[in-house]
Amino acid sequence: MRPTILLTGKTGQLGSELNHLLPKVGEVIAPERKELDLLEPEQIRQIMRNAKPQLVVNAAAYTAVDAAETDQTNALAINTEAPRLLALETKRVGATLVHFSTDYVFDGSKKAPYVETDPPSPLNEYGRTKLAGEQGIRNSGAAHLIFRTSWVYSTRGRNFLLTILRLATEREELKIVADQSGAPTCALDIAEGATRILAGMVAGDKHPFTFREAGGTYHMTAVGQTTWYEFANAIFEEARRAPQHLPWLVAATNGRPLIALRVLPTSTEEFRSPTRRPAYSVLSNARLKRDFGVTLPDWRTQLQRCFIPERTPADPRVILSSR
Repeated sequence: MRPTILLTGKTGQLGSELNHLLPKVGEVIAPERKELDLLEPEQIRQIMRNAKPQLVVNAAAYTAVDAAETDQTNALAINTEAPRLLALETKRVGATLVHFSTDYVFDGSKKAPYVETDPPSPLNEYGRTKLAGEQGIRNSGAAHLIFRTSWVYSTRGRNFLLTILRLATEREELKIVADQSGAPTCALDIAEGATRILAGMVAGDKHPFTFREAGGTYHMTAVGQTTWYEFANAIFEEARRAPQHLPWLVAATNGRPLIALRVLPTSTEEFRSPTRRPAYSVLSNARLKRDFGVTLPDWRTQLQRCFIPERTPADPRVILSSR
């Protein structure tokens, strides 16, 4: 069976990678934003009832963490209300919903990697809206998989990787927070991991549940942990030895050289962000490995792979099975 897959957020960091990979699993319907605006509930209902998908993959999200503090209406609509409505429509048509959430559902007070059963306690509006979205999905009764990930970046869009490279062309000195720990995770690796799981479920692999009975929350992040400061230094190391003609690198720097000479550590307090963030948001991926046999590469390997010329989305049935 090749299921019909409805993909939301196809132009985003994660959605664009899934849009390349999911055709390995089924027939993908990936509407443009003008066709599916998650701020418009009636559009959600209409496209779900017209498409009649067997699988719904929600890669859309409001991810501007700082902006969510003041733009609560849109953050709530996209991160909470849209997933809830997608879940209700998913249940109505007898489909399965795949949704992506965040490490920011936790407050960072733990000193060991968070497991799926740890009680959430978000510190900011972004985390609160994402947690409410999770709860809406669970309460809907729809078959679902929720994948929590962390510190997502890509070679497109808006993220820490691209921001650091841009700033490095403008300033000789950068100060980066060194007292927050997490696992930077590349959108392509998340997409590959999710696609491998879905391909296995469609093929009838022996997972904890069948395609139609899916239900559960899983952590899916890079192996290992680091700080924003260490991540920034790693980005500079990779950028300085990478081929300078990489299209995405040229776009990120506007073709200008990196002039940053110093990267200095700073504290969360000194940085004075308008938004509270967890000091420690490392997630345990043990359940994902146990139930699906999937482990993403470590964070440094993922970063290095971004700088490989012409790296393209891989067939998850071939590449991921060999890791």
